[in-house]
Amino acid sequence: MFGNIDRSRIIACSAAFIGLITLGSWISIPFVPVPFTLQTLFVLLAGAVMKRYAIIPVSQYVILGALGLPLFHNGIAGFGVLLGPTGGYLIGFIVAALIIGLTYEYPSRPVHICGLVFAMLAIYACGTGWLMYSLDREFLPAFYAGTLPFIAGDAIKAGAAYLIAERLP
Repeated sequence: MFGNIDRSRIIACSAAFIGLITLGSWISIPFVPVPFTLQTLFVLLAGAVMKRYAIIPVSQYVILGALGLPLFHNGIAGFGVLLGPTGGYLIGFIVAALIIGLTYEYPSRPVHICGLVFAMLAIYACGTGWLMYSLDREFLPAFYAGTLPFIAGDAIKAGAAYLIAERLP
């Protein structure tokens, strides 16, 4: 264990990305039922930088927030957040981190772009599905409230994550 550079890098990057995702959650514009935040940018960036190991900081972020640390948007915390309308999006972050991480293990730019798109679709699918269940809504109202307003902003965040990742070693 001593002197293992790869393990040390994973631990350091995990700590950094938990902090960045938390910072992104505090940069929030209130919106009903789901606020606009920068969490998505850092989840995607974690996948691009840490590859398959991005699931570690994103999962830890969700677990630590569920255990009561004020990590979620605007400092809210607790297991109840996962049961509320935003819970599906938080679980979707874990799925998205795995998708983007696996696609960034390939050196192909088109694969990276597809990974970003599929990661966003995974977040939307988990979020909209849970929004339908938690608020007892049909698909279209949940889609209009929980996905449609976020597509343009998330496309910008995905583009930013792609550009930042391209410039990192």
